[in-house]
Amino acid sequence: MNVCVLGAGAWGTAMAIRLAGAARVRLWTRSPEHATAMAATRVNARYLAGQELPANLAPSADLDASLRDADWLISAVPTSGFRPLLQTLRERGGKTPLIWLCKGFEAGTRRLPHEVLEETWPEHPAAGVLSGPSFALEVARGLPAALTVASRDTEFARGAAQALHDPRLRLYASTDVVGVELGGAVKNVIAIAAGISDGLGFGLNARAALVTRGLAELTRLGLHLGGRPETFMGLSGMGDLILTCTGDLSRNRQVGLRLAAGESLEGALRQLGHVAEGVTTALELAVLADTLRVDMPITQSVAAILRGEIPPGEAVAALLARELKDEAM
Repeated sequence: MNVCVLGAGAWGTAMAIRLAGAARVRLWTRSPEHATAMAATRVNARYLAGQELPANLAPSADLDASLRDADWLISAVPTSGFRPLLQTLRERGGKTPLIWLCKGFEAGTRRLPHEVLEETWPEHPAAGVLSGPSFALEVARGLPAALTVASRDTEFARGAAQALHDPRLRLYASTDVVGVELGGAVKNVIAIAAGISDGLGFGLNARAALVTRGLAELTRLGLHLGGRPETFMGLSGMGDLILTCTGDLSRNRQVGLRLAAGESLEGALRQLGHVAEGVTTALELAVLADTLRVDMPITQSVAAILRGEIPPGEAVAALLARELKDEAM
């Protein structure tokens, strides 16, 4: 089996390393210097330092060569780069099965990745999303993880789960594309809130409350948009939410911690050195929630902090001061 992973960030590199256990993998980066460095040192020092690239993993900046003879395409570019990548792939006329890993909403359009695909490449016959509780570093190290492959085509989802599984990477199939994508998007926003709470010293009780009410926000929005309740209680919903809100490897939680420490958003992102999808997602999600009249107070508070409208401490105080009501999803 030949797999082409498009995007050599941390998550793309981790998936490439994992898949190289049973496939020949090409890892594409748009930077020739990056490809040359990885080929020479056999590590991705910029995004996943210390993790050796297997012998059957070939880094490349030549897109046509990377795509040649591929049985599967794995898009690991950020959400902001998904549309341009799809346009480029469509121009080459291929119909290779496609899986995307990006999480969040496209800036400016508030489109989920599957909607971007439908607009950009509506005739593509075989595509789906891979999402769930997974840190790139642990996947690269071969530590156990479980994810969900979602496609509207049941047979495609099952086939992808079978083809891409690994003894340490268990894949489950789903047809709830909307639910799986929303889980991956909203959890990043709640993780920023959890990082802020932890950074302000509010303790484990407050974090548990944020995670629980964050799940309620995800479920409200997800049901409104046609997702299924069981998805939000599964790997790509509650599972990913718990991991991202509590794990120190979470980029979005790290953003929240830095904001709580008084850093600017620009400074926090610069120090992070990686894409934190929750920042763009929070801003887009807050507008979407207003438009749809879906109550998402944690999301709205995170967006207000990111826009510089309110300090983190005041935002948390405002959440605590909300009108009392019965607990409900």
